[in-house]
Formats: sequence, structure tokens, C-alpha cells
Amino acid sequence: MKSIVLIVSLCFSMVLLGQDWENSYSDALTTSRESDKPIVLVFSGSDWCAPCIKLDQEIWRSQDFLEYSKDNYVLYRADFPRKKKNTIAENLKRANAKLAESYNPKGFFPLVVVLDKNEKVLGKTGYKKLNPNEYIALLNSFVE
Repeated sequence: MKSIVLIVSLCFSMVLLGQDWENSYSDALTTSRESDKPIVLVFSGSDWCAPCIKLDQEIWRSQDFLEYSKDNYVLYRADFPRKKKNTIAENLKRANAKLAESYNPKGFFPLVVVLDKNEKVLGKTGYKKLNPNEYIALLNSFVE
């Protein structure tokens, strides 16, 4: 019985952690236009890029960022995993590659691009050794 409760708890926590990220860039763009919120577009190598993994653990998964982003940003992760077990759908690979052509042509990882609802680049950054509130302030400095 304990193991069932543990499994359900883990699944529930994973849903909570992932609930703010849009499933596709087109969904993110639609949400941004409807809500008038900026898009935080993250280029990530989730299973091979050490700074990407640190950014995810230290910022994206933090309670401060999760709570703040819910009301202030539209989030989309353009992921480029390398391990076979983490392969993403082919249509998503193509869409992420197209985004990279436009917003990350030099292939920097991680790259965080803040866009307005019309897809204008407001600012770019990457991994920085900041706490979640400092990172939020950095992202907000692009929007102001």
C-alpha cells in the first residue's frame, strides 16, 4: 500500500512540475497572444547539457519560479535530447529545429529567449548562478 501511495505522489508531483510548460510552440504563441504574457523560450539539452540540467533544477523547478511564472509568463522548452530513451516525436523535433534556426542559430545551450506576443525578441540569457528570484528579475528586465 505504501508503494502505491508513493507512486501516486510522485506522479502528482511530476504533473505539478510540468503543468506550466506548453506542449508546443504554437500553443505557447496562442496563449501568449490571448493572455498578453511574454514567452520564455528555453533551448535545452535535457539529458546531456550540464548547465541545462542545473538551470532546470535550480530555477525552472523552484517553487518561487513555478508560482511566479504561472501568472507572468508563457513557457515553452525546445528540447534537444540525445539519449534514445528520451527521444521526442519527429514533428516536435522538426518544430524545435525550426525555432532554433530563428532564435538560436549558433546552437547555444541552454539559451533562454524572452519573446513578446508578436515573437519579437526582448532579451536572451543562459545559465547564470542566480537564485530563482534573481533569475526572475533578470527575465523581467527584458520585458520592462
